[in-house]
Amino acid sequence: MPEMWTKHKEIEFFRQALDNFAEPEQLFYISDSGKYYAYWPKSYKGRKYTLQSRNTLIGNFTEKYSVDLLQNFAQKHNLYAVQGVICKEIGLTPQSPSDVTICKVKRREQKSADIVAIFEVKMSIVWNWEYRDGKLICIGDYETHQGNPGLLRSDSMLKAIGKSINIRVSGYKASKIPIIILGNTPITKSYFNKVDHLKKAGIMQGVWSINPEPLDNNGKSMKSTKQKGFVRFDSIQELYNNLDELLKNEEEFFSSMKSRKELGQIIEIANRESTCEQKAEKFLKLIRK
Repeated sequence: MPEMWTKHKEIEFFRQALDNFAEPEQLFYISDSGKYYAYWPKSYKGRKYTLQSRNTLIGNFTEKYSVDLLQNFAQKHNLYAVQGVICKEIGLTPQSPSDVTICKVKRREQKSADIVAIFEVKMSIVWNWEYRDGKLICIGDYETHQGNPGLLRSDSMLKAIGKSINIRVSGYKASKIPIIILGNTPITKSYFNKVDHLKKAGIMQGVWSINPEPLDNNGKSMKSTKQKGFVRFDSIQELYNNLDELLKNEEEFFSSMKSRKELGQIIEIANRESTCEQKAEKFLKLIRK
């Protein structure tokens, strides 16, 4: 059974990297006194610099982790969780593929009709770690260090939102595909209303955190925003249940900019159809002309 994001996953990342291909200097900041830190502690006053070499490594690790996290769900529905999917119909190119996609067929190049859901992964190291004498020692949660991990970074949020918009505006073939931003931290207060509005507008279907306890010592962490644009999941089953519900709804994105008169005419014509489904189909057909 896959695991939610915990300190153990971060230890696993560091151990894999150190045992296989990375030097400590690629993974940790080095203080003036020679200590190795995952992040600069808030109490640190010495010389500082920016560490870029860890970004690609943690990015690859969290994408593979997300595939494993979603694979059990996919298999139960005769689907596949695939990393790095390309689908030019909806703007997923070799230069900008999806992070993780649930698909009907197991291959990298996909048709839009075979894509069930798209996940943009925005995760990073959450806790602060000191690497000392070959051991990893947790020295605090994200409130104790100077870095902004995961979804707490404005640039990460903007990139994920931008990718969602790019997929949505690529054409109508993307209109039925749910898009989820998957992270392992809460979001900042400045994004509360934004993510709720983006969910309501249908640009993306939610920002989901799969880290049940991002703060130590029973620290309070936000469960969700008012309209559930952001949600923290506390178990695999809760995650799977919400994903099940999302896929069952079979929602469809639509967007337009029309005068009230034109919009009224479209509604009037669509309303002549017999069933609710037929009215919806007619409305979507007319609004997209």
